[in-house]
Amino acid sequence: MEKPRVLIVMGSRSDMPAMEGCMAQLDEMHVGYEVRVLSAHRTPDAVLELSRNAKERGIQVIIAAAGGAAHLAGVLASSTPLPVIGIPIQTSALGGMDSLLSTVQMPAGVPVATVAIGKAGAKNAAILACQMIGLADPAVQKEVEAFKEAQAKKVLADSIVE
Repeated sequence: MEKPRVLIVMGSRSDMPAMEGCMAQLDEMHVGYEVRVLSAHRTPDAVLELSRNAKERGIQVIIAAAGGAAHLAGVLASSTPLPVIGIPIQTSALGGMDSLLSTVQMPAGVPVATVAIGKAGAKNAAILACQMIGLADPAVQKEVEAFKEAQAKKVLADSIVE
């Protein structure tokens, strides 16, 4: 496995099923990643330390998945120069709308790129991370291009032409 370039941080181990597509997509595009479970509220010091040291360890993009109050992406973004992609996790109380609003409503100066709630967002976060990395890595950019071409071919192959 290649050295991790993407750091995936989940607020809880229960977020793992929603995040499987993210990891599978990164695997498909041959981009190394590491996964950590940390909470912005329960382990804030560990979150800040991880974020502050990520760049020096070769991380290029951080993906943060959290539900409910969902402050994880914002806390990570506040303490790193790296781009952070937030994935709102679906919740039983409000279906993930609480997570979405907590992730997307960041104050000026602390940007978090936010994707869709849940599994679709997790896959899109991986693709977006690869697009970012691909700006400086032609091999990853080729993987993204091949993925997009394959998607288009599948849709066209499913079309019924009469």
